[in-house]
Amino acid sequence: MGRSFESVRQGVKSIADHWARSSRALKKEDQQYGERLVALAKKHSSEAFIACDDPLEAAVFSALVEIIKRQDQIESLLREDVDR
Repeated sequence: MGRSFESVRQGVKSIADHWARSSRALKKEDQQYGERLVALAKKHSSEAFIACDDPLEAAVFSALVEIIKRQDQIESLLREDVDR
């Protein structure tokens, strides 16, 4: 007998697929950002599966982790430029 409910992993894939379709509906210049968000949502989703029961929470958590990492990288580069 098969599963009667969607796993968090399947849910994140479903959400990412939906976001990808939504990205194509954006203005041409904004589509790249939607596509990047889809990639960010998938990036840490495997780790988030353990802690999150909700696929949307796992997708958003994954995207936010990557956004914060990139922000830290930019701030670090800016500090290096100031120190020079």
